[in-house]
Amino acid sequence: MINVSDIKKGIVLDHIRNGCGFRIYRELGLMDIEEVVVLLQNVPSDKMGKKDLIKIETDLCIDLTVLGLLDPNITVNYIEDGMRVNKIKLTLPEKVTGIMKCKNPRCITHQEEIPYPDFFLSSVEKKMYRCSYCDTYTSL
Repeated sequence: MINVSDIKKGIVLDHIRNGCGFRIYRELGLMDIEEVVVLLQNVPSDKMGKKDLIKIETDLCIDLTVLGLLDPNITVNYIEDGMRVNKIKLTLPEKVTGIMKCKNPRCITHQEEIPYPDFFLSSVEKKMYRCSYCDTYTSL
């Protein structure tokens, strides 16, 4: 059994779908920070069977919208003095701005300089979003 010590101050990303931890590590740019980051994979879990977990020992501003898109079941735990002070359970975001691109090649977002197109959640089950400009549906 591997023993990873508790962190004094930072963030713990828990309940990451098994095998998705490295993608989240990459998408959040965690390889570029100077502080301690621990990625645990295939951690036994009563709820999930196996899960991944990321411990970040620093105050880091995490884009919860991006995190919710990558894996909406993640739990974000904020730690201070070795104790959890805040816990956020993520879901798919209702509105996504500037992250997604419309799949419709005739959409105005491909023709004009629109830096932050909006997409609105239309189906949680299908992970489907609707472009605010042309109403085209895009799935994750």
